[in-house]
Amino acid sequence: MAMRVVVGDLRVQRIDRRSGRRSWTIVWPEGTEHREADRFLREHDGSGTQRTYAYLLVDHLRWLERECLTLDRVVLRDLERYMGIVGAEVTMPLGEPWRAGKRPYGHAALSTTAACLKGFYLHQAALGVNAELGRRLDKRRLPTRVDRRRAFLGHTTSSMPANPLAPSGLRRRHPKMLPDGARDRLLASVRSARDRLVVTWLADGGLRIGELCGLHLVDLHLREDAACGQCRSPHLHVCHRPDNPNRAEAKTKHPWRVEDDAVTGGLVKRVSPAMIHTYFDYMSTEYRCGRADHGMLLVQLHGVGAGLPWAPVGARRMLARAGDRAGLGKVRPHQFRHSFTSAVLDASDGNLLIARDAGGWASAAMVDEVYGHVDVHDRAFDAALRRVWEQRR
Repeated sequence: MAMRVVVGDLRVQRIDRRSGRRSWTIVWPEGTEHREADRFLREHDGSGTQRTYAYLLVDHLRWLERECLTLDRVVLRDLERYMGIVGAEVTMPLGEPWRAGKRPYGHAALSTTAACLKGFYLHQAALGVNAELGRRLDKRRLPTRVDRRRAFLGHTTSSMPANPLAPSGLRRRHPKMLPDGARDRLLASVRSARDRLVVTWLADGGLRIGELCGLHLVDLHLREDAACGQCRSPHLHVCHRPDNPNRAEAKTKHPWRVEDDAVTGGLVKRVSPAMIHTYFDYMSTEYRCGRADHGMLLVQLHGVGAGLPWAPVGARRMLARAGDRAGLGKVRPHQFRHSFTSAVLDASDGNLLIARDAGGWASAAMVDEVYGHVDVHDRAFDAALRRVWEQRR
């Protein structure tokens, strides 16, 4: 079954497979696939990146149609001009019909767009299309101090990939973090134990909303010395399950399995005392065991769907309403993740490895392998998380 999302002439199409997995591609108005885009997107099949790249790429392809440019005629200057247009805060002289009514890209969106376009045109160059543009994009640079700190074997690295389309300026603090005191104000404005759990787990765990809504009860090891043997302290396992009934799934795909009724593997994330407290409050007051044969953590509380798995869109709407009541404006789940990572960096004196493992982040420079890994038993890792949790109590 395929679900079409119309985006002007070219459109992004979602493909729901029988296995429960979803893929994304780009098609022409008559329904035929855009062959070049589909080949590139297939390289990211099964990942959250594929959906993001599809929506970014469809904007670019529509711009090429407007400019009467074919893939073999695009030059680096054209791509630089496109990056300037999508990030501009003013309307260009001839308007922007392919992005009518859309906001200009921010710094993070521009960085992702640069990576998408570089990958797309390098893919075309590998197929023999516009090899000159591929050479212009395939640049290298000397590693910076930050690059060397990210990799345990960084002293052996002589060069790093460079993207001439990427926006200049590195930012440690994400511009879309929560305002100071937002957590307490949100906790005061939400109206159920489940919603207090969501706010607390997003704030203290740095979870993505798909990871949180995709959790099963078996993934939670909230007592010390759990049967999995992977972490002595209370923790949870983020496991990628594409067949969840609420369509929530983890972005990362760490291997996991169930042995002796205990989950092992996945992405192991530590759990704060406040997270444990809100869990037991929710389970003892609102969790509907009679309808919870699905085994998922978050359920709907009201209506005909009470007891069924709660979808991420429901959590997003709840946070938006709570943010309006608290006077914070529209609150988005990912703001908690940015604030959590920044707080861990501050508490660990800028240790990027601790921040990466605490939040489950993956550096774009580390494509296939992470050289440095912080053990979940490490004292510095434990102290950094406890300092963050203590500050938020």
